[in-house]
Amino acid sequence: MKKLNGVCEEEEKSNKKKEARGEEEEEEEEDEKEEEEEDEKEEEEEEEEDEKEEEEEEEDEKEEEEEEEDEKEEEEEEEDEKKEKEEEEKEEDELVGWEW
Repeated sequence: MKKLNGVCEEEEKSNKKKEARGEEEEEEEEDEKEEEEEDEKEEEEEEEEDEKEEEEEEEDEKEEEEEEEDEKEEEEEEEDEKKEKEEEEKEEDELVGWEW
């Protein structure tokens, strides 16, 4: 009976060890899964941040272009006004030059 008990005890210890190893492996797998999920989450957040930055840069560029266009338009208007004044002055000078 002792041998039988001894064998049973050894078998039981072996089973417990296997069980413990199985639980360890499960825990390791769960840890790995959690790490992978965290990595994926971080990656997604980084991508979102990159997209936001890109959108902001595009908006900034767009605003800059609009400002440049506005400045060009203002300059053109000023040039047109200047030409008009010069034309008017020229006409006035011509009229003054005429003596009735």
